[in-house]
Amino acid sequence: MNKKSIVRALAGIMVAATLLSGCGAKEEKEKIVIAYAPNESTEESADARAGLAKDLEEALGVEVEEIQASDYNAIVEALRTGKADAAYIGALAIAYASDRAEAIPVAMKAPDRDRSQAVYHSLLITSGSRDDINTIEDIKGKTIAFVDPESTSGNLFPTYEIIKAFPDENLTSDDLHTNGKFFEAASYSGKHQAGLQAVIRGDVDVVPISDQILQSEIANGNAKEEDIKIIHESEAIPAEGFVVSKSMSDELREKFQEFLVNYENEEYFGKVIKVPNARFIEASIEDYQIVIDLNNTLDTEE
Repeated sequence: MNKKSIVRALAGIMVAATLLSGCGAKEEKEKIVIAYAPNESTEESADARAGLAKDLEEALGVEVEEIQASDYNAIVEALRTGKADAAYIGALAIAYASDRAEAIPVAMKAPDRDRSQAVYHSLLITSGSRDDINTIEDIKGKTIAFVDPESTSGNLFPTYEIIKAFPDENLTSDDLHTNGKFFEAASYSGKHQAGLQAVIRGDVDVVPISDQILQSEIANGNAKEEDIKIIHESEAIPAEGFVVSKSMSDELREKFQEFLVNYENEEYFGKVIKVPNARFIEASIEDYQIVIDLNNTLDTEE
């Protein structure tokens, strides 16, 4: 082979190598779209969410857009299809997003950045005026409004807690969500705040709610302590957190995570995250393994 042929061959190899390496490369984002669930998309939280978006734009040098999803399933689908690059969601939705969309957990909330406190609880509540419902054992035959099929504290954990409280009934998740099988009627409210108001009005007998959302609603004047009665508290649940899509580059994901774990906007944590003294700490899918296992257990029992 002469010198010109060798040069042409080498050039071809270099071009081919460049094209092959580009096939697996992740394009840098010009805009990051963050999805929030209905619980975090309230009027009280709009300005605080916008504050994080602005701060994130300055830190990463890219445009940041916020979207409000109709429910958790919509967020998982948005992550899967590339319509969202990041999302702040609950533990069960994180498990689903990891499985269905290969989303990656990067941060979770923790009061005072204390990992041991990176938990919350699901409460079962009824109207404060009800004398016939005082414990979880009193809810059989009543009406209930779960929050969302993919809500951790609004569906998964209350379902598990109710099954555990009635061992002789041999209940399944399907039993609890079918009218007339255990409850007189079972429905979904769509968001914790809607369920809270429904039980206060007397539209339903019992609803599950995140303890932190309940505290926030009372603090914001949307409910009074005497309006409701807590009849059961669940075991500890891994805190909500941020996930990013699989299409985000490693470099951008690391920068996004670094921004979150160093973020100090108390208004954001008070109004959006619902815990004023909370901050973000690093997270991985292992932090949510208890939720994955519990969900798999309930699915198996169907």
